[in-house]
Amino acid sequence: MAARLDQGDDDLAESHEINVTPFIDVILVLLIIFMVAAPLATVDVPVDLPSSTAKPQPKPDKPLYLTVQSDLSLMIGDEPLGDAPLKAALDRVTANDHDQRVFLRADKTVDYGDLMGVMNELRAAGYLKIALVGLEGVPTPPAAAPVRP
Repeated sequence: MAARLDQGDDDLAESHEINVTPFIDVILVLLIIFMVAAPLATVDVPVDLPSSTAKPQPKPDKPLYLTVQSDLSLMIGDEPLGDAPLKAALDRVTANDHDQRVFLRADKTVDYGDLMGVMNELRAAGYLKIALVGLEGVPTPPAAAPVRP
């Protein structure tokens, strides 16, 4: 039996093209992950709060304070709200000025969920400029290590 070996004529030529299909598959998977994760990183409740390093802002002549007491009763200024709806009472006090900033303060014992409920009511009433009020405290220095004799 005779065999013929031709080395000059190859039927299988080398391909010098890059296969980009796996690269495209990886990019599409990453795109889907970012499309799903991006909406989870946003906050739905806009609150206008200054940063802690900001200089104190000038107070308005007559600030509008909304207070949430420990029993969850609301007060506008020094006047108890009672059974009146929050929107009607705020519209009466501000003369329908929805651009006026509302300073929201709450007792330490008020639950975070209840405070968020009040903020949602403010937003539903059209008052979007909300500032949270807290006490300015003197920072305590770190405790020094005891000195041994």
